[in-house]
Amino acid sequence: MRAVLILIFLSLALPALAQSDSRLQAMQTADASRGWEAVGRLNMDGAGFCTGTLISETRVLTAAHCLFDQRTGQRIDESRLEFLAGWRTGRAEASRAVRRAAIWPGFNIRAGAALANVPTDLALLELDRPIRTTGIQPFEVSSAPPRRGDTVAVVSYGRGRADTPSIQQTCHVLDQRRDGVSVFSCQIDYGSSGSPVFAVQDNQLRIVSVISAMAEGTEEPVSLGMQLGVRVNALAQALDNGVTGVTAGQPQGARTTARFLRP
Repeated sequence: MRAVLILIFLSLALPALAQSDSRLQAMQTADASRGWEAVGRLNMDGAGFCTGTLISETRVLTAAHCLFDQRTGQRIDESRLEFLAGWRTGRAEASRAVRRAAIWPGFNIRAGAALANVPTDLALLELDRPIRTTGIQPFEVSSAPPRRGDTVAVVSYGRGRADTPSIQQTCHVLDQRRDGVSVFSCQIDYGSSGSPVFAVQDNQLRIVSVISAMAEGTEEPVSLGMQLGVRVNALAQALDNGVTGVTAGQPQGARTTARFLRP
């Protein structure tokens, strides 16, 4: 099972609003999961799984560290990736192979759980065929982060719930750090990497972050994501231009590069 990055926060003070969070609920029926079918499980051919979200007919948003073998630091070849949209109780609304992927260039798998890795822990996948099922509607991505104290929601797969998506309809933004890290009170677990964080903006549900890590050593759940800004658009443009954040199959060791590399 794919692990989220784990960070230790022994002295992080949590606002009282975290106590008003809703519980994580499994969406075991078609009625419960209706409208969330664009969220799916990303399988890595025996290397584990993550969560991903369809943001267009051919593009899936997830965390960058999901595309690496944690034991070796090597990229997992795209041929081993499969996206299962709306995966629930052994059935997917649509399944697609992955043709290629773009990873944010600043991400460094060798840094592991370093906090500086979280803002760049972002990847965009291109599917081998479009998903044009009427019951699956891609989600829009927002470049504007929610504010501290705002209510957000997370849909994810995870340890002990790998075959059913779960939703936490109410959790909160605890902080928006200057380094680009978003701190949430949302409950996540192994397998939840890449999960979309949703917020209502202009009366529309939009993705405002992607789950990268969970924190240990706190009394209440703490999860970490990144402020998206224009990064998703940049990743989409990179895919359009046939470039990617790192060379496929090679360790990702770049710490300061700000440009994409041709494979």
